Amino acid sequence: MDPAMLAGIILIIGIVILIALGAPIAIAIGLPSVVALIAVMGVEPAVFVSAQQMFTGANSFSLLAIPFFVLAGQLMNTGGVAARLIDAAKVVVGRMPGSLAQTNVVANALFGSVSGAAVASAAAVGGILGPRQRKEGYDPAFASAVNVASAPSGMLIPPSNTLIVYSLASSTSVATLFAAGYGPGVVWMLACLVMVWVAAKRRPELVGSDNGAARGELTLAVALRTLLAAVPAVFMMVIVIGGLVAGFFTATESAVIAVVYSLILGFIYRELTVKKLPAVILSATRTTAVVLLLIAVSGVLGWVLAYATIPQFISTALLGVSSSPIVVLLLMMLALLIVGMFMDPTPAILIFTPIFLPVALELGVDPIHFGLMLTFNLCLGTITPPVGVILFVGARVGRMKVEPVITRLLPFYVPLVTGLLLIVFVPQISMFIPNLLGMSSE
Repeated sequence: MDPAMLAGIILIIGIVILIALGAPIAIAIGLPSVVALIAVMGVEPAVFVSAQQMFTGANSFSLLAIPFFVLAGQLMNTGGVAARLIDAAKVVVGRMPGSLAQTNVVANALFGSVSGAAVASAAAVGGILGPRQRKEGYDPAFASAVNVASAPSGMLIPPSNTLIVYSLASSTSVATLFAAGYGPGVVWMLACLVMVWVAAKRRPELVGSDNGAARGELTLAVALRTLLAAVPAVFMMVIVIGGLVAGFFTATESAVIAVVYSLILGFIYRELTVKKLPAVILSATRTTAVVLLLIAVSGVLGWVLAYATIPQFISTALLGVSSSPIVVLLLMMLALLIVGMFMDPTPAILIFTPIFLPVALELGVDPIHFGLMLTFNLCLGTITPPVGVILFVGARVGRMKVEPVITRLLPFYVPLVTGLLLIVFVPQISMFIPNLLGMSSE
C-alpha cells in the first residue's frame, strides 16, 4: 500500500475511534498522528518528527496572547466587571418585552467584547441574572436557553482566542481578524435579540411578569450613573482592540495590557483581592494548558495531513461535486456543522482549516472572511449536544437538566443558522471594517 494512503487511513480511523471512545481530544489527535508516522517511517524518525512538529506548532510569539487573554477574562470575571456590564446592558434594553432575557443577550456580547471567553461569560452573566429571572417568574429552561444561545458571541467579538487560533492555522493577520469579528458578532447578538422578542410576544408565560413596563422607574440620572460605572470596563476594549488595529502594539502586547488593566480595575472595584489571585491564576493556567497542548499536537497532525495529501484529496472531491461556489460552500458548512457537534472549536479549527481553506481560496473566498464563517459555524457546535460545552455550563449555572434547556434552545437555531448563511454569502458583513481601515488579509 502507498505510504501516504496508509498514513491517512491510520490517522482518520484512529481519530474517529478515540473520539467515539471519549478520549481527551489532544490524545485523539496526537496518538493516531504518531502511530501513522511510525507506520510509514519507523519508530526513531517518527519520534523525532513528532517532537519537532509539536515544538514548532507551539513555538509562536503570537500564541502568548492566548494565556494573557484567558487570564484577563478570569480577572474580569472575579473583579466585578460582569456585574457592571449587566447593569449597563439593562439600561440599553430594559424597556423591551423580556427585558432581563434581552439584557442577558447584550451582557454576553459586552462581556465577550472585553474578555473573549464565551464559557466564562455564560457562567458569570447567567449566575448573576438567573436569580433575578426566577424572581420575575421566567421559565427556568427558557432563561438558561437564552444564556446559552447568546454566550458564543464572545467567541466572535474581539478579543477572541478562537480567532487567534485560526490566525495561527491560516497564517493570517490577528488584527484583521479582530476587525472582521465585529460584524458576525453583532449578527449573532441580533439573532438572539430577535428570537427573545418573538418568544416574549408570542409566549409571554416564558418571561413571567417581565414585560418591560416594570423598568419604567429607571430615571435618566440612574441610567447615566449605571452607564458611567461600566465605562472603565468597556474602555478596555477601546485600548486593547483600538491599539491593535491602529498598529500601536501586537496581539500579544495587547493581551498583556488587558491583564494589567483588568487587574487594576478589579482592585479599584474592590472585588478582586490578593487572596483570590492564586485561584484565578490557577484556573487560567489550566485553560491555557489545554489549548496549547491541542495546538502542539496539531503540529504533528498537520504534518501527517500534508504527507497523506488529504487536503488535496478533499479539495478535489469537493470541487468535483459541483462547479458552483454556492454548492461547495454549503457542503463545507454542513460538514463543519456536523463536526462542531462532536468537537470543540479549537481542535476543529486546527484540523479543518488546512483541509477546507485551500478549497475556499480556490473559490475566491478571502481567508479572513472564511475564518469568520468557520468560527461562526463552530460556535453553533458549542451550544449543540452531545459535546456543546456552553450548553452544559449554561444548564448547570441555571440549575437545570440539559434536556429541557435543549427544548427551549431549538427555536434559536433558526435565526442563528440564518445568520450563518448571511455571513457565508454576504462577505461585507465580515469585511466591511477591515476594508474601511485598509487592512490586509496577510
